[in-house]
Formats: sequence, C-alpha cells, structure tokens
Amino acid sequence: MESTFDDWDFAVLITILVISAMIGLYYRYTGGKQKTIKEYLMADQSMTTLPVAVSLMASFMSSISLLGVSSESYQFGTMFCVINLSYIISTPIAAYLFLPVFYRMRSMSVYEYLERRFGHSTRLAASISYSVQMILYMGIVLYAPALALEAVTGISKATAILVIGIICTFYSTIGGLKAVLITDVFQSLLMFCGIYSVIVVAAIKAGGLSPIWQVAVERNRFEFADFSLDPTVRHTWWSLLIGGMVTYLSLYGVNQVQVQRLLSVRDLESAQAALWWVLPILCILSFSTLFTGLAILYYYRNCDPLLEGRIQSRDQLMPLFAVDTMGK
Repeated sequence: MESTFDDWDFAVLITILVISAMIGLYYRYTGGKQKTIKEYLMADQSMTTLPVAVSLMASFMSSISLLGVSSESYQFGTMFCVINLSYIISTPIAAYLFLPVFYRMRSMSVYEYLERRFGHSTRLAASISYSVQMILYMGIVLYAPALALEAVTGISKATAILVIGIICTFYSTIGGLKAVLITDVFQSLLMFCGIYSVIVVAAIKAGGLSPIWQVAVERNRFEFADFSLDPTVRHTWWSLLIGGMVTYLSLYGVNQVQVQRLLSVRDLESAQAALWWVLPILCILSFSTLFTGLAILYYYRNCDPLLEGRIQSRDQLMPLFAVDTMGK
C-alpha cells in the first residue's frame, strides 16, 4: 500500500517508539535497578492506584478497541455498548471475591492457588492453557497496530509486527513491571488523544454532531434493545451481559497479567480502588470508540474505502480517516 506519511509523520512515530524504549532504560538504571524479583515482577509494590488502573485498561483494550470497536459500530451499529453493563456487574465480584484471595496468598502467581487447592497437575494444566492463550492473544495485539501502520505508512504488516514486538520486548525485559505500567500510561494518553482528535475533526467536517447522529439513524446503526435468544444473532443483551461478565472476570479477576499489576500497589484497598477506577475508564473508551465509528461512517457515507479498494480491512478505517482528514 502506498505511503501517505511524510518525514514529520515518521519523526513522530519514531519518537513514540523511542520514548517507550527510554522508559524501559530509565527504570533499568534507577531505583533498585531491577535487581530483586519483587521490584522486577511486582514494582516493589510501590505503584499508585491510577497508573495501575490505566495499565489494567491498556493491557487488553488498546489497539484492539481503537480499531475493532470503531469498525464494529461503523459496520454493525452501537449494540456492542451494552457490554458496559457487564463491566458494572463484574467489577465488585472481581474486587471483593477474587482479589482478596490472591492478596491473602502473598504470591506472584495466580496458579499457586490452583496448586494449593487441587494439586500440581491442575496448576500445570492451567499454566499451559494460559500460555497458549496469551501467545495467540499477542498475535492479535501485534496484528492490530500493524494493520494501522500498513494503511498509512506502506510498511508491510510483517515489518510492523517485528518492530513493535522488538520495542515492547525491550522495555518490558529491561525495565520490569514499572516500565510496563508507565509505558501503558503513556500509550493510553496517546490513544485517547487519537480518539478525541478523530471525533473533533469529524464534528468539524460535519458541521456539528447532529449530522453524524442523523446519518447513523438513517443507516440503522443505532440499536440498543435486541433481547433475542437466537444464538446466531451477532449481539444481544444476553450474549453481551453473560459473555461480557465471563470475559471481564477472566481478564480482571484471575488473569496472571492483570493480577500481577494489581499486586503492584501497597495494599488490598488500593488494588480494589484500581479496579473501580478501571470501570469508568473502560466505559469512556467503549463509548468513545463506538462514536468514532459513527463519525467515520458519516465521512465515508457515500464511498466505502473497503469497496473502493483503498484498504484491505475495515479495521484500517480509523488510520485511513486520520490520513484523509488530518494529513497533508
């Protein structure tokens, strides 16, 4: 795909990658210099609530939400927003039922609980299953930003995946959990800036928010009340509530990546507060990305870029919109 980036665009991209790497270097050579397991894996339990909350959100809701959820509302509508109700229901369950168990154990591994309760073979089976799941998930996480970079830079997906993977591995390996948490905060700020830049530019192009709403209504993208029991329907209240609760609890209740972050604060109350902070952040991200999809729908209402062959996937819509409206 032909590049639409100029030298300044590449300079900004490289700066973002360099800052991420520098955060890793900073935490490698400051503080305890990552010489103890507690500092490397648990950030010395010295992190504050809000950075941990932002990192919890970013761990599983970054590029996938930015590209995928906006594409969802562009193509199918707003029904997906019902999943936010499952977050509201699940947060107290994770905070007051699951999290205290891991704090009482004082262990860095969630799978130690399985070993104590059911034996070593159960722990081993769960650990292997989790490792396979995360390897597959990392492939998706790397693929999403690679799609965006391919859409606007002309860089192949394989090259983008390699570069992103190397940078992430670098700062995580040398900087430990502290570097991961702070880098998540930095990249989350960039992500929200990108989302609201799209919304503001789209509103300016449309002459306000009303035309965007009008086109969304005309194209039948507003949908909030599908209570069908048909399992073949894309999204219903039941699939989003039940499926959303299972997904939330698997991620924020027992996932090793998330529990390890929650254990990086000083006490259980701070960890529970971090989970409660995640709730509004997730909801804001969800509604914002859904609206970006509607804004992009308005802009391309008469010329779908996928049908025109300008992109290879609707997951590339947001970066294409940014180039078309904010590029040279």
